[in-house]
Amino acid sequence: MSGILSPKDLSLISSAADDAKVDEERREREKKVKQKRELEEAFMSQELHPEVRDRINQAVRRAAEQGHIELQVMTFPASYCNDGGRRINNLDPNWPESLEGFAKRAFQFYEKELKPLGYRLHCDIINFPGGMPGEVGMFLKWG
Repeated sequence: MSGILSPKDLSLISSAADDAKVDEERREREKKVKQKRELEEAFMSQELHPEVRDRINQAVRRAAEQGHIELQVMTFPASYCNDGGRRINNLDPNWPESLEGFAKRAFQFYEKELKPLGYRLHCDIINFPGGMPGEVGMFLKWG
């Protein structure tokens, strides 16, 4: 028959459980940081899809059939902008200069292919977690 656990034994058990919980929380934080870094790296290196023209045509056609005159084509964290989204938030006319990675390549495609057709493009900060710019929405307009 085993003996009853002493308060010292219980203290050791509690301490070990706390240590395990702290270790798990640390691993979760590290995992989230790694995932965030991987997402940013993927966004920065992503190229336009080879079928971008077909995809745009399908998307704007569907939106127009539903009576819309604009389409949100992309969202990304404001932190991906070289100024944290400040120019976009302040409606600075030079906001495209703050774009990086995939957003910059999408804007360059717009300038070359869509703007001459009469499309307009704008970006807005679409949320403010903690009072700071959170995500950027990129919107294509035609009406």
